[in-house]
Amino acid sequence: MPQAVYSFLDEYDLSGKTIIPCSTHAGSGLTGSPRTISELEPDATIIDDGFTVAANRVTSAEDDVTAWAEKHELT
Repeated sequence: MPQAVYSFLDEYDLSGKTIIPCSTHAGSGLTGSPRTISELEPDATIIDDGFTVAANRVTSAEDDVTAWAEKHELT
């Protein structure tokens, strides 16, 4: 995760909140980010299979975002 995310999680208490990891990537996906977030925010609910999209597909990912949100009943 970028240092800015670590700083954000250090600054704010997200206890009782739901955190949905999402990212663009060049091949790595979310890797261990959900696990790391769980360690840093133990009293938050973390969606383990957050949304991720390859950087070269961002402009055409609208259907992927919609399908992911529907799967997680977020629409």
